[in-house]
Amino acid sequence: MELQPLDPDYVHEVLSKPPFVQIAGVHNVRDLGSYPTSTPNAITKPGFAFRSAELSSISDEGRHHIRDLGIVKIFDLRSDTEMVKYNSPIPTIDGVEILRTPVFKTEDYSPEMMAKRFQLYATGTVEAFMILYSQILDNGEFAFGTILRHVRDKPTEPFLFHSGKDRTGIIAAILLKLAGVDNDTISHDYALTRVGREPAREMVLERLSKEPLFASNNEAALNMLTSRFETMEAFLTLLDKKYGGVDEYAKRYLGLTQEDLATIRKNLVVSSKSRM
Repeated sequence: MELQPLDPDYVHEVLSKPPFVQIAGVHNVRDLGSYPTSTPNAITKPGFAFRSAELSSISDEGRHHIRDLGIVKIFDLRSDTEMVKYNSPIPTIDGVEILRTPVFKTEDYSPEMMAKRFQLYATGTVEAFMILYSQILDNGEFAFGTILRHVRDKPTEPFLFHSGKDRTGIIAAILLKLAGVDNDTISHDYALTRVGREPAREMVLERLSKEPLFASNNEAALNMLTSRFETMEAFLTLLDKKYGGVDEYAKRYLGLTQEDLATIRKNLVVSSKSRM
């Protein structure tokens, strides 16, 4: 079934409220703060961890917005290959350090590898997304480990991470899971990307139209836009069953210790009473 455009008034209303944040020239910016956690009277720290779509088209006004939010570090999860392919370079923002932290190596973006990946995305099935998300987890050591070490070591330095929706969605879920946010809330946050990316819908479809697989198959291209609640539900189950849960994944794949994880958890939450 074709993914129909969302009602513009609905999109405008949702994007005008938290967790969405307006940064001119950037789509799907969200603050991962203010979510309830398993720790009594604690919420995820507002104004600390932000996620977004790529920043290549950020305007001067958007650069001011970044600084106004206090963001001092940006983690770019994209590969060199995709930045060149889509002519989406890294911007410069005064006072902000932008780190290249690609999830996939250049060889992972060979035509053969991308054809296989696009074939999976094109199906739109939860099972296909789990294969893709396993690949992201298996290759996340450098990118995800770098972000989590920032949380461990720099709890007073707000940061933003970005790429396409899937790599970004996975590290967002890992952060929220480590903070003690429940699965339903994490899945709901993931699903918000469907709304957050709606203003970029035509741009994304135009890019995909240059890929042979999608050029003559609009429905397959639209499947790339999906961010379904049940997909994140399945991912969180995969994280538990295949990887032993978020703690075990972080220790085994990202090289973190249990002490590191305790510090990361502490740094991701604040008292909800202090926000009243």
